[in-house]
Amino acid sequence: MSIVPISYYLVLSAILFGLGIVAFVVKRNIITIFMAIELMLNAVNLAFVAFARAHTQLDGLVFVFFVIVVAAAESAVGLAIIITVYQNRQTLNLERINLLKF
Repeated sequence: MSIVPISYYLVLSAILFGLGIVAFVVKRNIITIFMAIELMLNAVNLAFVAFARAHTQLDGLVFVFFVIVVAAAESAVGLAIIITVYQNRQTLNLERINLLKF
């Protein structure tokens, strides 16, 4: 049985996190930005799991559990806000949403 080195997991995690940052900065659609945030959270989860497995401790898995709980709550609240904004403005483009301006 071959064991994958931890560096492979960390490189993959860094690539996913970098893609999430690029999507967050470049995209103007609120749904795409929301997915970029979720991608960054999953990249961090991958790093936590890799470190937990490499050091055979459960601390990383506990952090993953809490990150998943926070991501689920963020998804519920975020999607509710996105639906409300779309119903009021009929757009999801951040440049056209001036809801918080007065």
